[in-house]
Amino acid sequence: MPNIKSAKKRVQIGAVKQARNRVTMSIMRTSIKKVKIAAAAGDRELATTMYKNAVSAIDKAAQKGVIHKNNAANKKSNLAKLVNNIA
Repeated sequence: MPNIKSAKKRVQIGAVKQARNRVTMSIMRTSIKKVKIAAAAGDRELATTMYKNAVSAIDKAAQKGVIHKNNAANKKSNLAKLVNNIA
């Protein structure tokens, strides 16, 4: 435990930010899983709809600084390949 007042405050601020980041990551991961499930089922329309939601969630995470912008671009690219390759 920190003894200095400013260090205690930083611990509290870090906990709040960690909670916010956890929510953002959870939403992003869930939306990505939904795209993968729809793609595995072979439902192109559902996968396309879920892809749009996932891209939105990924962009929000990158905008908030939860993930790096290049990481976001890689995730979107991989999902696009997955959706486009549905037979």
